[in-house]
Amino acid sequence: MLARSSLRAAARMTAIAAAVVFCAGATLARAPSQVQPAALVPAAPAVAPAHPVQVAALEPASLPITQPSVTVNLGPFGLAATDSGSFAARWHILQPVIAVERRILALCRSNPAICTAAAVKFGAIIEAARSRSGLARVGEVNRAVNLAIRPMSDLAQYGVPDIWASPLMTFGSGAGDCEDYAIAKYVALLEAGMAGDDLRLVVVYNRPAHEDHMVAAARVEGRWRILDNRTMRLVSDDEVDDYAPLAVLDGVAPAPAIAAAPSPRPAEHSGEVSAESWDVPGFTVAL
Repeated sequence: MLARSSLRAAARMTAIAAAVVFCAGATLARAPSQVQPAALVPAAPAVAPAHPVQVAALEPASLPITQPSVTVNLGPFGLAATDSGSFAARWHILQPVIAVERRILALCRSNPAICTAAAVKFGAIIEAARSRSGLARVGEVNRAVNLAIRPMSDLAQYGVPDIWASPLMTFGSGAGDCEDYAIAKYVALLEAGMAGDDLRLVVVYNRPAHEDHMVAAARVEGRWRILDNRTMRLVSDDEVDDYAPLAVLDGVAPAPAIAAAPSPRPAEHSGEVSAESWDVPGFTVAL
């Protein structure tokens, strides 16, 4: 009895379930626009923020553009190696001779017996400068060379208006004019250990004397000191008022033109470097 009743109850429940499924399917078929799966309903549009958010990692703020730095090695009077005439050509012609003389000086240090009198005298100045440093080294060379050479024009000594002599040539005769002093000081300081970047030859126009003149220049503690055969004092280039630079020479080929000199020499001037008057403390010579 219980078994027969259970079967009838099960059949009734199956019929009810089938009817529910049929009714649900008919409802979906009649109104598909009103009954939609939740996953198909579009989300509400996002509201843009009042101020856009910047992401630093993706949109960095504009940064200043850094230009590559260019270092210019300015010489005395604020000028690089430059030339307004033929001074550089004469200086470079002299370079092979100076190179040979520097080798002679090196041989003399190792074997003094083979040295000439000129090499011995010039070498002694170099060794005295080697024992000093800084401004004392520069002052030693300026003083010693000024006292070792007698002022004499090229015309009186060589029979030509202008010649640039090498240091051993100058010390061989014991005489010379302004460029011979300057060249000897330049080489002496090189031999004494100064760097070539800290040394220059400078051709200037001497306004009070109305003539061209040459000096050596050495950079010590960031300042260019002028080595002049007319004085024992070492003055800075920014303290020199009477000289207008015409050429700044070093071991590198100079530019073809120099910056405008404060007071250029007269156009009719011959352009030869000469030594017409001298004013070195302790002696004054007029040629």
